Amino acid sequence: MYIDKKTPNPHLPVKQQWLDLIKEDAVDSSLPMIDPHHHLWNHEGKPYMINELLADINTGHNIVATVAVEARAIYRNSGNPDFAPLGEVEFINGIAAMSASGEFGHTQVAAGIVGHANLLIGEKVQAVLDAQISAASSRFKGIRMSSIWHPDPSASASLTKPPEGLLLDSQFRTGFKQLTQSNLSFDAWLYHTQIDELIDLVKHFDQTTIILNHTGGPNGIGPFANRRQEVFDQWRVSMKKLAQYPNVYTKVGGMGMKVFGFDFADKPLPPTSDELLSQWKPYIDSCIEIFGSNRCMFESNFPVDKGTCSYAVLWNCFKKATLGLSVDEKRELFFGTANKAYRLNLNQ
Repeated sequence: MYIDKKTPNPHLPVKQQWLDLIKEDAVDSSLPMIDPHHHLWNHEGKPYMINELLADINTGHNIVATVAVEARAIYRNSGNPDFAPLGEVEFINGIAAMSASGEFGHTQVAAGIVGHANLLIGEKVQAVLDAQISAASSRFKGIRMSSIWHPDPSASASLTKPPEGLLLDSQFRTGFKQLTQSNLSFDAWLYHTQIDELIDLVKHFDQTTIILNHTGGPNGIGPFANRRQEVFDQWRVSMKKLAQYPNVYTKVGGMGMKVFGFDFADKPLPPTSDELLSQWKPYIDSCIEIFGSNRCMFESNFPVDKGTCSYAVLWNCFKKATLGLSVDEKRELFFGTANKAYRLNLNQ
């Protein structure tokens, strides 16, 4: 119902040989950073586990910790389906334990874990949340339940198929209350046309930490293709309204996904960080202007965004975008905001 396994993979394919055509040294390689959004999976027989993640991380940037976010991976395939997502939390926690041994380097992989739970089951979701907390202890920080929806199928680029108006659903909100009671955060993934629905949710749950994923999803495909300035203007208005609520944070990234409509992946050479910056800077600047550096965090969204660029190039783009900011602002954007929002309690 929620995941359509018959839908073709909507993500851009990762072409490693193509990515290898552009190499960049890391800008400001000593800057401590948290990557607050990546995935771990074995989708379509293409693993992205600890070794693959660390191969990307170990290209020059000082990633001290990461937050692993659900991706419908390694679910339990038997028993109560409400508890199927527990398998993914157990899987990620196992990788976190491997990393914590120190045998895989200094990066604390999955220092925070964002799982999935079906909030549409209402109060019954509390048992699922309790099981996830038990499985991952203090590493378990919250859940993500994608709400991306648009009436035009050509605007969609996701494996998840949530119902229309998910964030407004009364049963969903009954489940959402359990997050607040358990001191868990909520990661929101939606298109820019749905930000008003998120605002309505926030009005009712102003004590819950809500983290907007992927720059607020300014859609650039289907009916939004060739309407970038119009979409940008609408997106900015909605983001300003959302930013009025101090419990909301935003992740700046995800722009390498197909849904954003950029064409870097179609070119003979992969983009340099300067080329990315030439297209992405208006969104980066707007997020920082609207939310402030203390409520923005840069994310990799790997391996999904790896269809567009390499890990080193991606973070170089973000660092170049912040060259004019103060030391304290950079610390917040690359470390402090993620540390606070996800309650990682890391010292740097």
